[in-house]
Amino acid sequence: MVRAEKLQAGYAGEAVCGVVSFSLHAAQALALVGPNGAGKSTVVKTLVGQLEPVSGTTRINGAEVDDRTLDFRREVAVVFDDDAFFPSLTVEEHLAIVSAGHGVDDVEAVIAAELEFFGLSALAKSRPYNLSSGQRRRMLLAAAFVRPRSLLVLDEPEQRLDTAMRHKLATRLRAEVNTGLALLVVTHDPDFLSTVATKAIFISDTIHAMTPTQAATAIASENPHAD
Repeated sequence: MVRAEKLQAGYAGEAVCGVVSFSLHAAQALALVGPNGAGKSTVVKTLVGQLEPVSGTTRINGAEVDDRTLDFRREVAVVFDDDAFFPSLTVEEHLAIVSAGHGVDDVEAVIAAELEFFGLSALAKSRPYNLSSGQRRRMLLAAAFVRPRSLLVLDEPEQRLDTAMRHKLATRLRAEVNTGLALLVVTHDPDFLSTVATKAIFISDTIHAMTPTQAATAIASENPHAD
């Protein structure tokens, strides 16, 4: 599904972290962990084609990443840790545009289910600027779930979610991974990681492959060599 080979991510030719190499297949969840500012989000944005790599390559389904292609947009859903929305559209309209654009059957039922899951049913007619940051976060996550996806990329999805919603989301993600989803997730939450991830990478000046248990410990201790 995803293969990164000797990838260096950065800006203006300057790498922000070590060299990243990994493979991610269907029914696997790879967590990227590491200190704040280590370059995790930069790596992810490079992996999905939003930034040019300093060096190395990333392929999705054997093809070099190009987020402009129909195949990429059909297969890959992405949610980053920044609010990207249309101010004039309601929550419901955001989800309708995404689901209709991906040819979803029974759009109304799919939207209603995601509004219910993310606790947004009462806010369906609200516009983003009337929502809290946590509610906007849930809207953006819902938009990733109203469409088909083979690869889901999430940058700190737990941010601005309460404990109950974090657990609910983590449980759902693991269930989808178990039925074939490929998941790439940046997280700082050891409990979220332990529920979701099947493997992990610690991002810093050097890169360490880890088990989920090691990665959860590393998050808590900020020790990349945690046992």
